[in-house]
Amino acid sequence: MPSPSVSVVAALRAAGCVFAEDEAELILSTARTPDEVTAMVDRRASGLPLEHVLGWAGFHGLRIAVGPGVFVPRRRTEFLVDQAVALGRNVSLVVDLCCGSGAVGAALAASLGSPELHAADIDPAAVRCARRNIAPYGGLVHRGDLYAALPDTLRGRVDVLAANVPYVPTDEVGLLPPEARDHEPRTALDGGPDGLDILRRVAEEAPRWLAPGGSLLVETSEPQAPLAVEAFARGGLIARLAVSDELYANVVIGTRPLSDRTLSDGP
Repeated sequence: MPSPSVSVVAALRAAGCVFAEDEAELILSTARTPDEVTAMVDRRASGLPLEHVLGWAGFHGLRIAVGPGVFVPRRRTEFLVDQAVALGRNVSLVVDLCCGSGAVGAALAASLGSPELHAADIDPAAVRCARRNIAPYGGLVHRGDLYAALPDTLRGRVDVLAANVPYVPTDEVGLLPPEARDHEPRTALDGGPDGLDILRRVAEEAPRWLAPGGSLLVETSEPQAPLAVEAFARGGLIARLAVSDELYANVVIGTRPLSDRTLSDGP
């Protein structure tokens, strides 16, 4: 009789899972009973994302809870976290905008010594999930459309503003892998005709929320990066691009000038 691991690998491989051995190991280490193993394999074979099957995703050394209908954090987004940590300034206030599961906010809080943390998302499922993930860091999660979700008391005070905005062009959403296309909210994927609609909105208003010297970090794709940098500059930020060839990650970083002490005073 084959061992449970062999049979699980065989079932996953038959379902088309490319990394069947790795997935089998994760399922077997997460399930508490043989029946749970069977149920999890069946759910994965039906096309459910592995992270939704497990109920968690590994991200920046943390185990992030995820659930049905919630955007699964990507490994490449760890580069955004690393760039924020590498800014090397005292960070007392962090905001995770378009937070999804809250993975970025949780990772930043864990890496930066538990600063004051706020997160926001427009999707109620994401908000519920994010509250689970950032509660250990004393963070607060708000529901609403971008900055409208945040307390006004944060204006002009944010040291690190991370915004993992949706950036897939509308016409390309249908080309995504089924795990994303069929199981993650469209609002977390669709960035408008050129993929930059939400990024432009975030960049335009960011200076009103950032502290002088504070930075906005947004992930984008390689073809979109030049336009994203331009959008940051138009918003009044000092913009630069950081690239990880290993992770296929592109992060635009925009810093509010230290001399700029007026933008946060307006509406």
